[in-house]
Formats: sequence, structure tokens, C-alpha cells
Amino acid sequence: MTTASLTDTVHLGDGLRVSPQGYGAMSLSDAYGVVDDATAYATLVHAVDRGVTFIDSANIYGSGRSERIISGLLRTRRDEVQLVSKAGIVPGSGSAGRRELRGDRAHIREQIDLSLGRLGTDRLDLYYLHRVDPEVPIEDSIGTLAELVQEGKVHHIGVSEPTGDELRRAHAVHPIAAVQSEWSVLSRDVEAHVVPTAAELGIGVVPYAPVGRKWLTGRFDPAEVGEGDVRRSFPRFAPEALAANAPLLAEHRALAEEAGLSPAQLALAWLVAKGREYGATVVPIPGSRRAAHVDDNLGAVGVELESAIVARLDALAEQVVGARTRDKRTSLHREQGVRRDARRRQIESRG
Repeated sequence: MTTASLTDTVHLGDGLRVSPQGYGAMSLSDAYGVVDDATAYATLVHAVDRGVTFIDSANIYGSGRSERIISGLLRTRRDEVQLVSKAGIVPGSGSAGRRELRGDRAHIREQIDLSLGRLGTDRLDLYYLHRVDPEVPIEDSIGTLAELVQEGKVHHIGVSEPTGDELRRAHAVHPIAAVQSEWSVLSRDVEAHVVPTAAELGIGVVPYAPVGRKWLTGRFDPAEVGEGDVRRSFPRFAPEALAANAPLLAEHRALAEEAGLSPAQLALAWLVAKGREYGATVVPIPGSRRAAHVDDNLGAVGVELESAIVARLDALAEQVVGARTRDKRTSLHREQGVRRDARRRQIESRG
């Protein structure tokens, strides 16, 4: 059953309204395999032509290449889209685990101007702190982003991959419009604290990698993961993990057929259904390098899954082999943050 269309808009938070599905513009770079600029741009234009207005990029995607490709669209269609970028990650020498996190004022103010220059615009609709810097209080990072709002360079603020406690602290400094985290049928850790906190505070949830970095589409071929492909750094894409998880993929595909959907559509519809359970607005941002895949993803807009299908999908994550990231610093930061959340709730429960 479908209940909405791409002509509708949804409210994330802080007055920001976007299309019910966005476009993850990391796919405009070579992150998931080589793509030429012309093909990448054509896919982006196709998505916007179809009604996708929520375009999510970052300064580090292709070392600015994603933003430069988007700039071509903005020359004539800036007012048609809600434009997103991020700052807070400095790439290291290749391994995701060696990247540097920076949430300091100097870095954020430097990067907003560089992003605006590459994009060829004077403002962003949403600007994320890409990761919480453990060396900088989140209040300081959000305070700098709030300055950019006052200056008109940014209209709304978001945070990517915070803990529930960090999200609450950020929101206390300035209204947060959206929280972005990896969330899918396979990766559900954000449901413990982040999604409930977002729902409580009226913050929209923007899941990235919502189709498991292509794995949940049923089109993934391990042979396509070459040098430079970001999936080489994720434990879940190691050969032994892919083999162990193959039965889960088969079950997911069988459920998609039962629901009359493609595997990608099932994964995306599941996310919106889970958001409804938590009382949170959810806007997934699948990335695609081909127009046909954009069309497939958009087939999920407005689909309402039967509760029995949702429940059967819920059981899959508990059986997944392999972590979603090898980034030990981020993982440790999240683990420590979750522990802080638990301690805070214990204190509150004692009155």
C-alpha cells in the first residue's frame, strides 16, 4: 500500500522540509567504484527531475569532487533543492581508522567557505558536524555552526553519528534539524538511544547506507569491490562475512518478493516503518550511480509494509556477521557515549 508521493514534503526538524527520500551524493565520487563526471551528473539531474530535492554531500566526498559536480546543477536549479554538506572529518593516509576528527572552530569556519566555493552558492540548507570530535566539547562545535546560521551561510544544523546524549547536548545549544547515522536492516545500533532521543526532541533522522552499501539491493557483486572502494575497509564486506551473511540476503530477497517490492524498496520502506514505530520522521538518502537505480529506490516512497513483514526483517540484524565499521576511534567514542547515556538515565530514574 502507498500513502505518499514525491510531490509531498516532510518536516525533518527546525522548520526544514525536504523530499521524502534524498540522494546520497557520495555516489558522485569513486567511493563505490569508478564513475565518470558525465554519468555522475546525469544521475544527479535525473534524481532531481524525478522529484528528489534533498541532496546530501560532504567536503570529503571525492576530496570535493561531489560538491563540484553538484555545482553544475545549482547554476540553474539552486532554489529547487535542499542542499547539504558536512565538515568534521579530515582524511588520513587511506585507512578509515586513521582519519582525523576535527570539530574546532577554525576547521569548521575554513571548511564552510571551501564547500560554498566548490558548490558555487552562498548558503547551505543543512550543514552537519560530520563526526563528534572527542577533543572538542560538542557545545563548542555546535556553537560555531550556530554562528554560521546567524551569518546566513547555513540555514539549519545537523549532527552525524552522535550518541543520544551528544544529540541532546547539541540541541540544547541550537535547534538541530537532523541527525544522520548509518541505519538499515543490517545496522540497528542507533535504535537504542539516538532514534528515541531524536523522536523526543523533534529531530528528523536521516539514515545513510540505507540499503547496506548496495548489499541489500540484491545487485551486489563482490568482484566489483576494487582498489579505492570504501567497502574494502568494512568488516562486513570481508569474504568470510559475505559468505556467512548470504542466507540473510536470500531471506531478505524472499521477503521482498512476498511484499511485491524490489529488495532495495523493501529495505527503504522498512526504515520508514521503523521511524513510525519510534515516532520519528525518517528520510533515507540512498546513493546511486545509475538513473535506473534511482528509479528503483524511489519506488519505495509511500509504501507501507505489513507489520508481519517488518517483524520478520527485524530479526535479521541479530544474525549479521561483521561490524559495520573498522573505525575504532568512532566505535569507542560511540560505546563510551552510550555508556554515558545509560548512566544519565539511571540517575534520572532515581529522581
